[in-house]
Amino acid sequence: MNPSASYSKDLPVVPSRTKAAPFPRSAYPYFTRITTRWMDNDVYAHVNNVIYYSWIDTVVNQWLMEQDLLKSEKNPSIGWVVHSSCDYLGPVSYPQTVDVGLKLARIGNTSVHYDVGIFVSGQQQASAQGRFVHVYVDPLTHQPKALSKSFQHHLEALR
Repeated sequence: MNPSASYSKDLPVVPSRTKAAPFPRSAYPYFTRITTRWMDNDVYAHVNNVIYYSWIDTVVNQWLMEQDLLKSEKNPSIGWVVHSSCDYLGPVSYPQTVDVGLKLARIGNTSVHYDVGIFVSGQQQASAQGRFVHVYVDPLTHQPKALSKSFQHHLEALR
């Protein structure tokens, strides 16, 4: 008897995860353009996965800075990243440019959930789709702090 055959039949069957279809480019109200760099490519001649996470972080913080919401009078709290994820849908390589789209997924009492789409410039199909979640805390106590109405109002522009 094949030992691996008996082992595999004892394992539980885990249903495969189904991915939702990526959001279309038109779903994202905000974009920033990023140029890939030679150092972004890995040995397989495509952008390494860690770079996608930096693009996700960049688009969120770029939007917050443009709105004067990154630790300002409009938003005295600080945002801690508590979750980020990325689904890779197609390759990106140097020397391409990418358009990184941002949309609001959900506003919680103390948290903001963003959806991010990464598109090779000029393409309609996403090369990657990510999720990024901030929980806002008091800068002194580090306790979660409710989002101000003003901050929530600014976030609505990302719907």
